[in-house]
Amino acid sequence: MTSTKDTSTDDLSFAADFASATYDDWRKLVDGVLKGAPFEKLVSKSYDGLTIEPIYRRAANAAPIAGRPAAAPWQIMQRIDHPDPAAANAQAIHDLENGASGIEIEFAGGPGTRGFGIIDAAPETVRRLFDGVVFDAGISIALHPVIGRGNAGETLAALIEEQTDPAKVDLRFNYQALSTMAVRGRAPAAWSEMATPFAGVVRGLAGRGFRGPFVLADGRAVHDAGGSEAQELAFALSLAVAYLRMLEGGGIALDAARKAISFRLAADADQFLTMAKFRALRMLWARIEAACGLAPRPVFVAAETAWRMLTQRDPYVNMLRATMATFAAGLAGADAITVLPHTLALGLPDAFARRIARNTQLVLLEESNLAKVSDPAAGSGGIESLTQALCEAAWTLFQEIEKAGGVFAALEQNLIQRKIAATRAAREANIARRKEELTGATAFPNLNEAQVATLDVKAFEPSPVEAKIEFDALSPMRLAAPFEGLRDRSDEILKAKGTRPRIFLANLGTAADFTARATFAKSFFETGGIETIESEGLADPAALSVAFKASGAAFACICSSDKVYAERAEEAAKALQAAGAKHIYLAGRAGEQEQALRAAGVNEFVFAGGDALAALRQAYQFAETV
Repeated sequence: MTSTKDTSTDDLSFAADFASATYDDWRKLVDGVLKGAPFEKLVSKSYDGLTIEPIYRRAANAAPIAGRPAAAPWQIMQRIDHPDPAAANAQAIHDLENGASGIEIEFAGGPGTRGFGIIDAAPETVRRLFDGVVFDAGISIALHPVIGRGNAGETLAALIEEQTDPAKVDLRFNYQALSTMAVRGRAPAAWSEMATPFAGVVRGLAGRGFRGPFVLADGRAVHDAGGSEAQELAFALSLAVAYLRMLEGGGIALDAARKAISFRLAADADQFLTMAKFRALRMLWARIEAACGLAPRPVFVAAETAWRMLTQRDPYVNMLRATMATFAAGLAGADAITVLPHTLALGLPDAFARRIARNTQLVLLEESNLAKVSDPAAGSGGIESLTQALCEAAWTLFQEIEKAGGVFAALEQNLIQRKIAATRAAREANIARRKEELTGATAFPNLNEAQVATLDVKAFEPSPVEAKIEFDALSPMRLAAPFEGLRDRSDEILKAKGTRPRIFLANLGTAADFTARATFAKSFFETGGIETIESEGLADPAALSVAFKASGAAFACICSSDKVYAERAEEAAKALQAAGAKHIYLAGRAGEQEQALRAAGVNEFVFAGGDALAALRQAYQFAETV
């Protein structure tokens, strides 16, 4: 007979029979795996020099960081950037009808337009852009007026006043003069000359009943330029303080001034650092508020998935990167998130790419319910440690910027730019050596990938605005661009000659001997667009010579294990050289055999951690002489 006892409330302690795990227990197991190697092998460093341990103890007495209201979803923002206002209007209406809770308006010439954007901010353009949009229907609008290209904020404000009460409209004006000038590397005047009229614009809009926020402290410029997390935080904090001083100096009460400011940061695929960065921003701003004699209150923080992580090659992987970035920003309390469509690096995204950008957020919110828990990272030893470390590093840099006279003065002195340039150079070196990989671009490429559709709209940049002051620009970059340049070169050769540059993989021994290094070599060369011609395990030099000649390749790469190299690599190199190989590589470090192998014909050694980009560029130089 089946029991009818209700066991739904029974305490099922499945782990009760096992001893509790401790950090020391884990260390003993790790030390056994390391077999004498130092534990520091598992410790990494961020670009800010922050130590990242492989495991952390729970952070005791940690409290959630106040941010988005409890269990409230973040706003799903959709980028509107078609140059034609009629087409942009159709996009906006479609997005709002299909899951977006707000629209992000990009005007041409702005710091994050990526070559596109609404053509201008003329009244007729803005009216056409918002035709049919019900301003007080609970949607959110993030505007991005562009300094020197018309006041889109005033224009839209006038249109809203014709239709409804401004207080009923959720509109972030997002004036961002300082970050725009940082990206351009030019300013129409000194900040001291611009601040008073700028504050007057904000005061006027607030006086007309608009709620704001009005000014955006946008850290994306630093992230786009290759900067670190602490550098992005310090820059955003410096912007916010500059705007706070500007607004207070313009006659706006300090409490109202801080409410007029919002933030935006980039979110990338590094989950833990992204989460720590967004959490750190709220802590840093609370410290500024307290220093001003204000009781801290949650500030509006927007996120945008990172431009620099987008790839042109295998762009579908961008969906995965964007998902991780959205996941991290959402869990870290972002109030609004904009997902850059996965094809944006190739051109103006079509309806499919825009739909994926929307649905990435909808799935995470509606199916994964990520917004149901406020600050789930609270108490996590790793993320709490990173959050605190970022606060300290960013605060130190913020103080340095303040000592220089504030963010505008620091830009004039190129203080910020020099620090970011150093980080960018270190990042580019790691990309070149494939220590940091972008799947589909710098690792596991697909030379036969299908072309991805984008809209037939040419990218453009409007003519530069007049400038009286110039300094080094924070120019955006994409991490994959150097490797993509080589892929483009390969495509051009394919189009002109009918074949790509080729390299023959001279696999020696059995599959167990050569598979690991042959797989490495295939990825290594094809990231640069050099097609690999694979072979079965070859032992006979004569058969190796025949296989190489049949491949039609000009270059060869010997692939096998160290044991087989010791026995056969020299004779293989001699056979390949005799067969006409113009340049011979060997997959692996040179080791003790280097002199003998070079004498036998090996020209270069390729291995994990080597400068892949330099080797691939050199390969193209060799190819041009064949």
